[in-house]
Amino acid sequence: MKFTLADTGNMAETPQINLMNLGSPALVDYFDGIGESGFRATQITKWVHQHGVTDYSSMTNLSKNLREQLQIRTELRPPTIDEEQISEDGTRKWLVRTDSSNCVETVFIPEGNRGTLCVSSQVGCPLNCQFCATATQGFSRNLSVGEIIGQVWLAARKLGQNSTSTRKITNVVMMGMGEPLLNFDNTVASMKLMMNDNAYGLSKRRVTLSTAGVIPGIKRLATECPVSLAISLHATNDELRSKLVPINRKYPIAELLQACKEYSRATNDSPITFEYVMLNKVNDSVAEARHLAQLLGEIPAKVNLIPFNTFKGNDFVRSSESAIDAFRDQLSAAGIVTITRKTRGSDIDAACGQLVGKIAPKKRSSSSSKRAG
Repeated sequence: MKFTLADTGNMAETPQINLMNLGSPALVDYFDGIGESGFRATQITKWVHQHGVTDYSSMTNLSKNLREQLQIRTELRPPTIDEEQISEDGTRKWLVRTDSSNCVETVFIPEGNRGTLCVSSQVGCPLNCQFCATATQGFSRNLSVGEIIGQVWLAARKLGQNSTSTRKITNVVMMGMGEPLLNFDNTVASMKLMMNDNAYGLSKRRVTLSTAGVIPGIKRLATECPVSLAISLHATNDELRSKLVPINRKYPIAELLQACKEYSRATNDSPITFEYVMLNKVNDSVAEARHLAQLLGEIPAKVNLIPFNTFKGNDFVRSSESAIDAFRDQLSAAGIVTITRKTRGSDIDAACGQLVGKIAPKKRSSSSSKRAG
């Protein structure tokens, strides 16, 4: 049943709704439910995400009565920053507080005219990938829409980006803490806000979701939010990949690559990025490079080779520069676009695989295969 602004009832006793937790359709539904035009959602979206305004009293194109009622019933509460670190190479890392017990990490990587924001989707991660520091923290919970898009909001404010300034955040990658496809609905609602012209206005090719291979989520993503897709592959056979990326036991390589083919076809043959962390004498031989080229032969593919970034308590060693170059050259010779990712922010533990945050664990990753589907 709809209610009007006059129906205040016991609003003082009702918990305030954080409107930052509502994606665009849900925000329209909220205003429709209180008898207001859905255009109010557009106005709020512009104020919050383009102008960085969360104080209703400053939203001068809303009526005074509506502003007062929104103040009573709702809030616009982004997460907060506990700590900021700036690397020697200009990379910035923020420790973002999500609640009294948990923080996640968000990283901004500037490079020329490009600015990439690495966003987290979960507090911790349940997948237990062996080369990733986040896995050592366990898993606490999924992030809400407000906590995911709030990382973009915070970064835009810290970087001085607004509707009249030059865009500082040109790309967003869902490659921070967590497996985004295990928090599908909130991640997708957040990415749609990133691409909303009334919010951040990023194109689909400038928003990338990285997954360890949650196949049902990949299939849903193709129809519900076909952004750029990156796959954390890291091995060319199931035996090794199941050790490095345990979710492979549920979704093995052959099934994952078939899902990638289907995703590419569904998105106009868009290339899939395959991420491959380079581990010394584990997965970095020329023979494995040849096998990888064979596996990717029928998929429009790009490969990012990621030199392993060390973290406390891990025994892996980064592949030598010569081994990485030989691996890259083998893939390039097979016609696969391959780059070696430049390590950024390692002096502040902001490089790929180093994010940890502050987490109050509730669930350990040993049961991740049961939750992943």
